[in-house]
Amino acid sequence: MKKIYLDQASTSFPKAPGVADAVYHYLSDFAVNVNRGSYDTAYSVEEQVYETREQLCRLFHFPESRNVIFTGNVTASLNILLKGLLRPGDHVLVSSVEHNAVMRPVIQLEKTGVSFDRIPCAPDGSLLLSEAEALIRPETRALVCLHASNVCGTIMPVQELGNFCQRHNLVFILDAAQTAGVLPIHMDELHIDALAFTGHKGLRGPQGIGGFLIQDSLVSQITPLLSGGTGSISHTEEVPDFLPDRFEPGTPNLPGILGLHAALSYLESHPMEDTFAHEMALTQYFLDGLKELDPLEASIRVIGKKDLRERCAVVSIQTLNKDLAEAAYELDAAYGIMTRVGLHCAPHAHKTLGTYPTGTIRFSFGPENTTEELDEALLALKRITGKGELYGI
Repeated sequence: MKKIYLDQASTSFPKAPGVADAVYHYLSDFAVNVNRGSYDTAYSVEEQVYETREQLCRLFHFPESRNVIFTGNVTASLNILLKGLLRPGDHVLVSSVEHNAVMRPVIQLEKTGVSFDRIPCAPDGSLLLSEAEALIRPETRALVCLHASNVCGTIMPVQELGNFCQRHNLVFILDAAQTAGVLPIHMDELHIDALAFTGHKGLRGPQGIGGFLIQDSLVSQITPLLSGGTGSISHTEEVPDFLPDRFEPGTPNLPGILGLHAALSYLESHPMEDTFAHEMALTQYFLDGLKELDPLEASIRVIGKKDLRERCAVVSIQTLNKDLAEAAYELDAAYGIMTRVGLHCAPHAHKTLGTYPTGTIRFSFGPENTTEELDEALLALKRITGKGELYGI
């Protein structure tokens, strides 16, 4: 059976051309360490690591490559930033549609004396920023927000959030898990103090590599979550106070970094706006197909925005006449359509969207998906929900 991958919001597939070769070449031909070996091969790998930091600076319009910190993923990055910044008595603002990569660290910190409030979102996921002013306290220190919802695809008003943080002297931390490589992000213009990213989604790199970019003004405020050997200032047992070493102890994920280097090289040669336009065309095509299939949403309910305004290529639905898990299983087992079903690690987002506790079936599209694949998915939904018989299919 032909398989159709529509779970790009979870991880991209296929990866960018050159990624697998870069990982294989490193592991097969010169799997040396960096910052430890005083020989040409180690220096060559160090140069590629440096180039990857430079690529990320160009991507996010950030001036200083030493302020690019590599971690395992966006979750690790957010844990370092949140747990390193917030102290007992501090207050932080989040949106009501946050992923657990933000909310679980915040809930952990709440047990230590950190408090938080959720800025409400509308039922389509749109942030109600006008309600944020009333949530500000004297002890409010930061605002942490995702750039786009992993559940319904709604894009947050990042420029307005950055301006809001500037007015109130708040640290602004952006979770770019769903948008890095998909939407343009200019850190200085958006007043972003720290941006957390992952390499395996829109950047089309391998799993297990991510990181964050951090403004100089924030560095001294973050207590390192991890410490250990860095290959630098080895005469002392103190944590380095310079970047990137301050936040990069231990051996880095070099296969992941070199795979990310290949992915970023590919992305630099393919305009981001063209990729986004393709993904939005697929999103419109799928939304139109769902509307034609079930114009009154009697059997299939579309969650979130029904058009392309302020959204990315994520469409969540509920099958009202069939259990969601059963429908998702049938999509895969009978038709080869791979989706994600459930709460998507974002329970409060589903409460905001009115889909808790059942969740949704999520379809998400990438640059290699086609309208022919979406036709297959729509046909499968017709049959699974009984619309097939209705339309004589």
